Amino acid sequence: MDRIGFKEDWFVLQRMFPANWRALAKETGSLVRKLRNFRDEEAVMQTLLLHIANGYSLRETVTRAKLSRLTDVTDVGLLKRLQCSEEWFKSLCMSLLKERGLDMDKATHHTIQMRIVDGTVVKEPGKTGSEWRVHYAIRLPDLACDYFKLTPTKGALTGESFKQYPVHKGDCIIGDRAYSTTQGIAYLARQGAYSLVRVNTSALPFFSFASDQDSQAEPFDLLTHLSVLQEDYDMREYEVQLKTGDQEWIHGRLCVMRKSQTAIELAQKQVKRQAYKHRNITKPSTFEYAKYIILFTTLPKTDFPTQNVFEWYRLRWQIELVFKRLKSLTAFGHLPKYDDVSARSWLYGKLFVGLLVEKLIQSAQTLSPWGYSLSREDKKQMAGI
Repeated sequence: MDRIGFKEDWFVLQRMFPANWRALAKETGSLVRKLRNFRDEEAVMQTLLLHIANGYSLRETVTRAKLSRLTDVTDVGLLKRLQCSEEWFKSLCMSLLKERGLDMDKATHHTIQMRIVDGTVVKEPGKTGSEWRVHYAIRLPDLACDYFKLTPTKGALTGESFKQYPVHKGDCIIGDRAYSTTQGIAYLARQGAYSLVRVNTSALPFFSFASDQDSQAEPFDLLTHLSVLQEDYDMREYEVQLKTGDQEWIHGRLCVMRKSQTAIELAQKQVKRQAYKHRNITKPSTFEYAKYIILFTTLPKTDFPTQNVFEWYRLRWQIELVFKRLKSLTAFGHLPKYDDVSARSWLYGKLFVGLLVEKLIQSAQTLSPWGYSLSREDKKQMAGI
């Protein structure tokens, strides 16, 4: 690309950045190494994006950066710069997420620390690259990745489970269906932590809650209780309990909500596609369960009523959507392994790129032929390119 085209594209891309992106570089300590061989913050960001967004190796990145007259730095120097940029990328991600309506300032509770956990499979570059599973935990409201590790994708103790994460008393761990196991929930309970999980109906057998512990616990007939929800977005809550392998009981709540008719149709189509893909015969109950969002939580009812529980899970769902798009938008599936610090910084950088791509797409759908608005100062700057 010629120099003029590069400047114009960079100008457009900058329009998508948070307004204070340069100031954030200093506030987060990302320039603790000072600029050194970089002329300014723009050169630092452009070089880092060559590596993160385009997927170039460190060595190829520094070569391209030198040819583009961005900087003359070694691959080791760029790695150190990447390691210093973790907080910068994280702050940029938080700003863009807030623009999407995900107000993390409200995601807080005075006695309980909310944490979102997830896992995804990534592959080292190359045809014979090994597959790894990334297990990460994000703390709310600051989106801090407070735990991160890589495991193989095959073998014992490598799957997605609450047991993959260190927890503390007072934590509330939020997970999707992959974490819907009695063993995982029991692990949290033993640590004095709370759970909020999307229910896998084939993995969690519930029992009716009885205040009299001497009475016989009866299996909880979930389908019968779901049938009373007939209107869109109807909500109900039921006290239930789980029986652990140690013959102990975990008391919790089932929070259920009926989906809209459109969402039900989409969910049932997905069930049919999965059945066709795997050549399975789908049980009638599976289609019935697809009509509802079913959550299990051990959070106290006094502080977390039913609707509040769904709002907390909604935060997890929105962040999960962002990460799921990364594999298709930003080659998130290829993880260069250096160390935990650089890997986290690289992951935050990928998240930032994914959010930028989505913002660019949304802006391109506006009526403006530019795809974004131009102020008077912007027009002067464009004229000088």
